[in-house]
Amino acid sequence: MSAVLEQYPRLEPMTEADLGEVIAIESAVYSHPWTRGNFSDSLRAGYTCFNWRAGGALAGYFVLLMAAGEAHLLNLSIAPGWQRRGHGAALLREVVAMARQSGTRHLFLEVRPSNAAAHGLYSRFGFRQLAVRRGYYPAARGREDALLLTLSL
Repeated sequence: MSAVLEQYPRLEPMTEADLGEVIAIESAVYSHPWTRGNFSDSLRAGYTCFNWRAGGALAGYFVLLMAAGEAHLLNLSIAPGWQRRGHGAALLREVVAMARQSGTRHLFLEVRPSNAAAHGLYSRFGFRQLAVRRGYYPAARGREDALLLTLSL
């Protein structure tokens, strides 16, 4: 196989064996990261959990809950060294495609108001604000609200 082809990112199902790498990224990108238990529980519950690998390295991942005609993106993260290179948009395109293929009508997610990069990405995809969840996220000084965003599929 060509070394060039190895550089193209690919999706693969997340497994328990991946959680060491996943937690390393999670801890690097969030002040209040998910725990290993959060990811293990998501895998056990049958949520749609995928890795985004490029050249053998874990560049990102997502956790998606699909039920009752709706999808909820619970986590989408890109490793620091892979950010600002289009991987977040590529991974979000995969999420939207999976949600559409499963027949869901709406995709929901929460985002911190302080996360400007994520806001820009979600806006480019056509997400719109549906509500505010007060005190949703832990923060350095107390709690931070979450903006509930939705995309009609």
